[in-house]
Amino acid sequence: MARASAWESKMTFLLNGKSAIVTGAGGGIGRGIALALAKAGASVLVNDIDQEEAARTACMVRQAGGKAEENFADITDAEQVGIMVSEAAERLGMIDILVNNAGIIQDSLIQKMRDEAWDDVLRLNLTGAFYCTRAVVPSMITRNCGRIINISSMSYLGNVGQVNYCASKAGIVGMTRALGLELAPKGITVNCIAPGLINTPKTQEFSAEIRERLLKRIPLRAIGEPRDIAAAVVFFASDEARYITRQVLHVSGGVEGM
Repeated sequence: MARASAWESKMTFLLNGKSAIVTGAGGGIGRGIALALAKAGASVLVNDIDQEEAARTACMVRQAGGKAEENFADITDAEQVGIMVSEAAERLGMIDILVNNAGIIQDSLIQKMRDEAWDDVLRLNLTGAFYCTRAVVPSMITRNCGRIINISSMSYLGNVGQVNYCASKAGIVGMTRALGLELAPKGITVNCIAPGLINTPKTQEFSAEIRERLLKRIPLRAIGEPRDIAAAVVFFASDEARYITRQVLHVSGGVEGM
């Protein structure tokens, strides 16, 4: 067997000594991300407005040997976000990694879409990510390092009946591109992950017919798992990704758009 090079032997993707905030970490993709970051060595602030599920995720991290604190801040409230970031720094240390994952879906055709459905989706999915990013950036700039990882969706390319959701996720992509330029001179990378069809409680509600129809559109003919998104997050958070910024990674089994 060929001996591994010195460079190969150092590709560990470890996050020992790092602190992270994961929003929307009460279940599904967010829970998978929190668990993966902790497994890689990071201390994790588990944020979710669903207190029971946030506490459950934090408990799962601790049971797996990791360090986690739960937090129930409403990220659509800038004041609560500021308090969350301050408390996270006190409990876990200055924040090195922010994962903007929280999001909701309220689908309907445009002519039937209520104003509230537009406002609620944009406010959580996009404005919430803005508030969280704005709150963590000052300390990252001071230390000249940081990782911001935004979770978008393949829906950013467009879907019928999801004008609000698609707009919010396209906004996340635009924010990633703009912030990547703005923050690169400060040593901060900003990247985005666009999941395709992932096995979460929401997709498990799909009928067998719908799941089969969606599977036929996926070149790999498989539904992704939260760990697939989590693995990409850990990579972007690691030192191995130090020279990567402003990128949108499609974790979708090869499909372009859902």
